[in-house]
Amino acid sequence: MREIDNTKEFEEWLKQSAEKRTAVAVQSLPLYKYEEEMLQKKFPDSLFLGCKMSNEVGGHIVCSGGVVIPNSKKMLFSSHLSHLYNREELFEGFDSKSKEGYQKTFDYKIYEQYIKQGKDMPDSIHTTLIRRLHDHSITDALMEAIEGRKVVAIMGGHSMERSDKFYEATAKISRELTRKGFLMISGGGPGAMEAAHLGAYFAYRTEEEMSAALQILKPRPEGALKGKEYSDWDWLHRAMKVIEQYPLTKEQEEKSKSIGIPTWLYGHEPPAAFATHIAKYFANAVREDGLLAIAKHGVVFAPGSAGTTQEIFQDACQNHYAAYNTDPGVLRYVSPMILFGKEHWTTERPVWDLLKKVTSGRPYGELLVLTDDYQEIVNKIVEYNPENYVYPGKR
Repeated sequence: MREIDNTKEFEEWLKQSAEKRTAVAVQSLPLYKYEEEMLQKKFPDSLFLGCKMSNEVGGHIVCSGGVVIPNSKKMLFSSHLSHLYNREELFEGFDSKSKEGYQKTFDYKIYEQYIKQGKDMPDSIHTTLIRRLHDHSITDALMEAIEGRKVVAIMGGHSMERSDKFYEATAKISRELTRKGFLMISGGGPGAMEAAHLGAYFAYRTEEEMSAALQILKPRPEGALKGKEYSDWDWLHRAMKVIEQYPLTKEQEEKSKSIGIPTWLYGHEPPAAFATHIAKYFANAVREDGLLAIAKHGVVFAPGSAGTTQEIFQDACQNHYAAYNTDPGVLRYVSPMILFGKEHWTTERPVWDLLKKVTSGRPYGELLVLTDDYQEIVNKIVEYNPENYVYPGKR
């Protein structure tokens, strides 16, 4: 079904005769000025998702065979979006002069409502459905945003501090891969995830500028807790200061595109502000599985804890069964799994030996790498050719 998310396309579609006007999905458009014309036409099987219209026109659409799903007046967020969020939308209301700066943002207010209405046990079926509709629209917009791109994910711990050597190294990996044409994605939170977006953000600025930005990001407030930098009152303030000091032109932003994929499940943590696009979900399970699934050109696992460990084996499962196709119904690919940090993944979190056994004899075993060298990671991703690791369409 064709999707329409701009007024020009809608006007052209509306002018077509009934015989030529096929069913479409109209997304997030204000339709008040078209209402007189719309009342003269019928809309069998067409969807109007999150559009603004009068009750009269909404009723007419339904009576003529269409479906109308409006935004909920009970919710702060839209039930249907035609695009991914950006930092301006989610951080609207941010106050750089207040220690409660993040708590004043649109993003945090949604989180507060999420908690109030029931995080694990929503207060009503209405709440559940609206959240699911929102997440569906995010997935739809995400698929459009990555179309035709070589996607690489960087996973890693939210507790990684900005002064950690792996933070800077992760940023360098992301910077180089972005410059080589890859689209970088992450779980969209603090720590290693933020480093991924910082590197992409500075892809078309100098390394010296990124180093200077790190000096702005590193200093922590007095008495700050080790491993919990994301809880510092000025965590977001420091990131916003970097963005203010090193703004991107429209051309730079397009070339430095990266997508953060966070969740309100962990909404006490601010999303990574350096991501140019943000696909934020309510359902963490949908978000996490989908994030790994779209990273068809590889996943880099920087040091992390339980969440990153889970993601390693979740990705291994996807590769083991070649669970996702690139060419629907025909070809299925497996992709590189790179564990960054030898000591971490063999001693602190000793998953390497088990992972080697799990991958033994499988094609994706050849794509398993353990290294401390960030340049080796870049080279492995660049050298990977998906055509060399094709599974048949059926399991």
